[in-house]
Amino acid sequence: MTDRYLKAFDTAAADFERLGEHLWKPIGQATVDRTAPAPGDRVLDACCGNGASAVPAALRVGDQGRVDAVDRSAALIADLHSRTTGLVPLHARAADVTSWPDSGYDVVQAVLGIFFFPDMAAGTEHLVSRARPGGRVGFTIWRRGAMVAPGTHLRQAVSQVTGRPAEPRPTGPVEAVNVAADYRAWLTDRGLADVTVTTHELHLPLTPDLAWLVVTGSGFVTVLDGLDETRIEEVRDVYLDSLARAGVTELDATTLIGVGYSQGSNALVM
Repeated sequence: MTDRYLKAFDTAAADFERLGEHLWKPIGQATVDRTAPAPGDRVLDACCGNGASAVPAALRVGDQGRVDAVDRSAALIADLHSRTTGLVPLHARAADVTSWPDSGYDVVQAVLGIFFFPDMAAGTEHLVSRARPGGRVGFTIWRRGAMVAPGTHLRQAVSQVTGRPAEPRPTGPVEAVNVAADYRAWLTDRGLADVTVTTHELHLPLTPDLAWLVVTGSGFVTVLDGLDETRIEEVRDVYLDSLARAGVTELDATTLIGVGYSQGSNALVM
């Protein structure tokens, strides 16, 4: 994760939980349903945010298991600590998971995180190497086209308010693999066996409140960098009006959940 996005998630921490009810929690639960931690398992939950997948994983492994939840955002980790006192299996830490030293995990998972790595392939391969032979590994990314409309209208709104050229849509290696077949091949190239990719459809009515929460509770908040409160309110009004005029009434938050096994297992995906 770049320093800009790290600052963004620290800034977004207050609204991250509110947005989580709509996005992070259902997506995190869907991922855990696929990685299927069992009682007593050791789990590494990378890019954990404030626990949308780490908490359901901890509930599955029970007191005899362990979930190491790791994220670079100290603000999100602090929020996770504050909400999970007494959840014995969960151990949350602010750290860079691309250099996480522990290994031998039964399950390694990362939800909507690997595309923030400075080197997506190398960071993902490091996470794969943290699993024991035959351990289950699952990574969730946005499907092509998901979450595009809010970002497009937001960048246009900032440009209109500030008079600056609109920022280009951020791109990266994930753009080449965000369809199911390509994602399966890419995960196989990262060292996983028996990879399956599940499409988790998620479409939400895009009310004005949710449309703005998508901005303030996610990485989109970086687009507001350097704007004072008055300008931010102007951007909000222009952004919401732009969505309404374009007839955007639904948020596509569909993800691809790729799950495989570290080399050495021929077991079927659960």
